Amino acid sequence: MYKHILIPIDGSALAYSGLDQGLGLARALGASVTVLTVYSPFQTISMETVQLEGVRTEYERHARDLAQSYLADAAARAKAAGVACTTEMRESNNPYQAIIDLAMTQGCDLIAMSSRGHGAMAAMLLGSQTQKVLAHSTLPVMVYR
Repeated sequence: MYKHILIPIDGSALAYSGLDQGLGLARALGASVTVLTVYSPFQTISMETVQLEGVRTEYERHARDLAQSYLADAAARAKAAGVACTTEMRESNNPYQAIIDLAMTQGCDLIAMSSRGHGAMAAMLLGSQTQKVLAHSTLPVMVYR
């Protein structure tokens, strides 16, 4: 069946619920997991980027630190569940594409993810990353609610 499962997380409660369910599936199947978190790059509408360089640096540090904390928690949960786990962090304007690309390059045979992350309003404004993964992935996708 499935031997390598990609589990994307974004730090939301629903994503952690999906992580726990994905880890349970991996344990039952004897599969390994890769846990991925994707953060957005710094964006500005100002033409004066020199003025914002300090803000950019601080944003990038904070985004990486936050992503790393999500991954450390995920790795600890995987270890407690007895599941082999690697973690990955990516910066992208298109999280769904980063998810699909990593699944393909890491040889994953399943993407297991929660139905949505940071809330219904964000999904309405930005579009659901889960829906985009479902629409564009050639790999099987399991969606947790």
